[in-house]
Amino acid sequence: MSEKINTEQFKEKVFNYETNTEWKYAGDLPAIVDFYADWCGPCKMVSPLLDQLSKEYEGKIRVYKVNTDEEQELSAVFGIQSIPTILFIPKEGQPQAAMGALPKAALEKAINDVLGVKKSA
Repeated sequence: MSEKINTEQFKEKVFNYETNTEWKYAGDLPAIVDFYADWCGPCKMVSPLLDQLSKEYEGKIRVYKVNTDEEQELSAVFGIQSIPTILFIPKEGQPQAAMGALPKAALEKAINDVLGVKKSA
């Protein structure tokens, strides 16, 4: 299942933007961070897809959720202006963001292409 995290947890598990000036992912597995809000219709469409993908890719990726209403500072640091914004974070290299409600096929393509993770047969 995807895991809801706050700013402190984000700094611990993903990236501590207060101590690092350059991007350095802190996690052990590639990750997806879903910036969402409870009132957002498209966010509600993406949420179950991310839950499904977190099960299908269990042990290969982590899926985090950040509520932009509750974590405004964190959202501002990443320049989140529209939601959902989904951040794809490979183990090495720069994260890539996608805006809007993506269909499952597009999410899977990003997991394969950006994160370099393939689903087990």
